[in-house]
This record gives sequence, C-alpha cells and structure tokens, in this order.
Amino acid sequence: MSRRFPQILALVALALTGTVCAQSEPATEPSVLAVAKAMPAVVNINTERVVQHTIRDPYDEFFNNFFGGPMRRPRVLSQKVQSLGSGFIVDPAGYIVTNEHVVQRAAELKISVTTSDGKTYNARYVAGSQDADLAFLKIDAPQALPFINLEQLSPNLLGETVLVLGNPLGYGSSVARGILSAKKRTVTVDDVEYRNLIQTDAAINPGNSGGPVVDIGGKLVGVSSVKMAFTPQGVPTQGLGFAIPGEVVRQKVEEFKKIAAGKKVEKPVANRALARKFFGLQLQDLTPELAKTLGYAPGTGVLIADVDEGSVAEQAGIKRGLVISQIGRYPVTSSKQIEDLLTQIDTGSVVDFAVGVIRRIRGQAIQQEQTISLTAR
Repeated sequence: MSRRFPQILALVALALTGTVCAQSEPATEPSVLAVAKAMPAVVNINTERVVQHTIRDPYDEFFNNFFGGPMRRPRVLSQKVQSLGSGFIVDPAGYIVTNEHVVQRAAELKISVTTSDGKTYNARYVAGSQDADLAFLKIDAPQALPFINLEQLSPNLLGETVLVLGNPLGYGSSVARGILSAKKRTVTVDDVEYRNLIQTDAAINPGNSGGPVVDIGGKLVGVSSVKMAFTPQGVPTQGLGFAIPGEVVRQKVEEFKKIAAGKKVEKPVANRALARKFFGLQLQDLTPELAKTLGYAPGTGVLIADVDEGSVAEQAGIKRGLVISQIGRYPVTSSKQIEDLLTQIDTGSVVDFAVGVIRRIRGQAIQQEQTISLTAR
C-alpha cells in the first residue's frame, strides 16, 4: 500500500495540472469573450472639415492712411482639418453613438465610418447633445450590422473589471483593461466641465473618445469621453479616465431615435437644474450686492429666487427670498455646490435644507433659520 501511495499522489497532481491548464485557456477568459462579443460593433470615425482663415496684409492700413484709396481685399485661405475618434453601433440598421466633440457638428463636415470588417461608409449626423457630449450618426449598409444592446446595461459596480474599446491614435480595434474606480464624478478639462461621469483607471487616449466601455459580460458600462492628464493646478495625473454612464446613453439614444423618425422631442427634465427638478427650487448665487441688501455676508448662502407652483418646496411652505445656508451637514455658498451635492440623490431621497432670512427687529439684525426636510420627486 505504501509503495502505491506516491504513484497515486503523482496521478492526482497530473490531473490537477490538466484541470488548471484547461481552466486557464486564453480563449475562455471572460475578458476575451467580452471583447469578442462587443468589438464587432465598434467603429473608427474620421472627420474632415474645411476651416477658412482670413489673412490681412499688416501694411494695408498703413498705406491706406498715408496714400489713400481702398485697402486690398484680404486673402482667404482654406485648410482641411481632420480628426479621429471612436463609436459603436447601437442598432442593426446602422445607427451609431459617439461623442459630440468627436464630430463637432457643422454643415461642411464630412464623416466616414470604418466598421470592424474593414468597410468604410459615409455617415450623416442625425442629432446630438453638447450637454451630454453625445452624438447620433447613421450609415447605410446592405446588411444588418452587429450592435451593442442598450437594453442590457452593466450594473456599474465599484471595482468591477471594465474594458475600453476603440481607436486610440488611429490604431483601430484596441483594448485597454481596468476597473470602475468611481461614479458621479465632475471634472474640468480644457475649461470644459463634465458632470456625472464614471471614472476608470483603464487607459483612455486620443482617439478613444466615443468608444464603448464594457464589463466582462460585454454589457455597456459607458462611453469614453475624456482623460485628465493634469489637474487644474498643473499636477500630472495617471489612471484618470472618464466615461458617460450607460444609462445616460440609453436615454439619449431614445431621444435621438425620435428625432430620426421626425417626432417632436420634449426637452427632458434631466436637463433642468437638479434643485428645480427634484424640489421646484430656482436658485441664484448671492452676489455682493444681493448679500448686502439681504443682510448676509458674501458667500454665506444661496438665494431662493423662485419656487415652482405645486412643487414639494411650495407645499412645505418655502418662499422666494429665503436663503439656503446648509444642505444636510454641508454649508453651501453657491448654486453649483448645491447642484453637485444633489447629484448624489434620486427620486424619493429625503434632503434637509436649512433656510432662513435676516430680519431687523428693534434695530438689530437677527437671523431666523429653520431646517425643512424635502422628499425629492
């Protein structure tokens, strides 16, 4: 029995080795399967526009002042400007999502789209949203095209593996891997503010913009939008890429499809300020002049400029002219700060507002304040 024991151990070890090898086959890795599922829907986008520059001779005005006569007509130079980006098909009929800043809508803009099978099509601009930084394109293909299903979105869990697909620096069909690092980020890049973004440490490079970010099930996490290479103070950063959440993309695509069908689209409530959307509050920053008039020190609150009729704020007795000094445990000094705080809530959330007014009683300025709980609609 003792002589056979080492042989049995050897057989068990061999069996386990075979099992491990079978499990670690690259073709069966979840990320590989996810790329195989999503990549056929990814497209490369090339745009070309003609920009005209007016050039005046610097000596024209001098000669006109001293010698009279009309100045010569300025020269107009035309220059072709090309840019690269990514996108992905969201409908087998050839509808494509990308970033608005990739196509930069213009009448003279030429857009060409190269699909994963290497075929190139002329694309037309259907609709777009600068606020959401999303655009909707259409190509006409003779057959149904592979697409990413927007009805099956990723749950977007912190720490989940994400894959960035796209066309970085013109190198098509590229994949970068990382995790979902954070949600509901607000960032400013090149003086443009982006709100409610997903953060990832996966590499997002020039040309990735507009491409999909998917999870290891191949479901859409979001759309690559921007990379922060430096902080506003000029400090270099690493691993800070941002994407537009999949739910925002799904909602916008529904709107874009209505536009494509010629239907009237009402301005979505989501485009309204969150304080007004949830509570019916129209806010205004306290300028030094307003603060002095109301008896407040500058930067000590936010003025309620108006209250929507029938809103939860009106029903709670909040009136225009009151000043919000605090939300929850956070003192507030600007309407932007309030908007940023409200990005963390949803319909049904209860938020405490400290509101008040300064009254003069017997010659003394007395601040009267009350905390009111409002339920977001």
